[in-house]
Amino acid sequence: MKAYFDELETRAPERREADLFARLPGFLAGAVRKAPGLARHLDGIDPAGIVSRAALSTLPVLRKAELMEFQAANPPFGGFADEAAMRGRRVFLSPGPIWEPEAPEEEAAHSARAFFAAGIRPRDTVHNAFSYHLTPGGFMLDAGARALGCTVFPAGIGNTDMQVDAAAALKPTVYCGTPDFLKVMLDRADQAGKDLSAFSRAVVSGGALFPSLRAEYASRGVKVMQCYATAEFGVIAYESCDPDGNPHPGMLLNENLIVEIVRPGTGDPVADGEVGEVVVTGFNPVYPLVRLGTGDLSAIMPGTSPCGRTGMRIRGWMGRADQRTKVKGMFVDPKQVAEVVRRHPGVARARLVVTRAGESDAMALRVEPANGAALDATALGASLRDVTKLGGGVEIVPPGSLPNDGKVIADDRDYGA
Repeated sequence: MKAYFDELETRAPERREADLFARLPGFLAGAVRKAPGLARHLDGIDPAGIVSRAALSTLPVLRKAELMEFQAANPPFGGFADEAAMRGRRVFLSPGPIWEPEAPEEEAAHSARAFFAAGIRPRDTVHNAFSYHLTPGGFMLDAGARALGCTVFPAGIGNTDMQVDAAAALKPTVYCGTPDFLKVMLDRADQAGKDLSAFSRAVVSGGALFPSLRAEYASRGVKVMQCYATAEFGVIAYESCDPDGNPHPGMLLNENLIVEIVRPGTGDPVADGEVGEVVVTGFNPVYPLVRLGTGDLSAIMPGTSPCGRTGMRIRGWMGRADQRTKVKGMFVDPKQVAEVVRRHPGVARARLVVTRAGESDAMALRVEPANGAALDATALGASLRDVTKLGGGVEIVPPGSLPNDGKVIADDRDYGA
């Protein structure tokens, strides 16, 4: 099988960016013809003009809650898939529920980059413990490993004793699955007297790889790299390692995707280094999703990776962007905070902090002025009440004093143990 990946991406970042945006107008033009839901979502947009990040940022962000609503109204895909291209393909159902069509093999095969960057090579055998049931994860990573030339054992999830027996017999060199299940397998093998020492490397996703767990795996002879993936796009970003299998800082973005970091609740890109929501545009002709908000937080890292790849890096998964919070029985949404900021051009950043005052909820909007602007706290308070239908205080704070954690709404109430 042809490997649909670059072993070591070293193009100048500007050239890579130019190549992606050269492809985008034609891709969008074809996508809106074949996906009527996407056409309605982008109504009035001229694909020919989407030739830069600035132009892309003018398109609406499609968030998963909206996608679920579209799918419920027009099952299964809400008009966002090219159903004529679905013949002979699988259909998946992820929690939400969200339906996903199977990606073409060449799209899924881009996950080969994660394996190669983790030091895995065609001679390796991969024990794939991601699910092959309902969701697409197992198939996506399976396609990447095979595109690289690896042999794959499709273990799936569960049946721990059988998986341990299989790994002891087959002696795979690579584990692929969630971070925790590898420990379950290794511990069960120790209890049963089975030898899983053939495992020397691992690619994990679908959960947090805590530093202590990575260190434990290293002490047991397994070098573990992680990747950030979603059902809609497959592998979005991945770690690379040095020759000894130690991870380099950050995660490299998949070269076949356009990734933006936006202020939660909006579609506005944030400055590099600032935490925001990960928004992705892909080039999957079967499922052409444009500016899909993943709901995950991250930030762009400066510079290039020590591994030599020149691609953009993110800091990895940093939490969830959905910060909808109930105050005095009413939901307050990040979009509402964004609307308050929109009404006051002198605001650079804002953060709504929810606390308790005695036995009642209280909220305060903390704002940083832009470029020395003079802000009117009374006017801001009036806008806050008008937009949220709730009263709250306003605090004008010095520039740079709000935490860089991606939060637009911070719920600081004490809920007890």
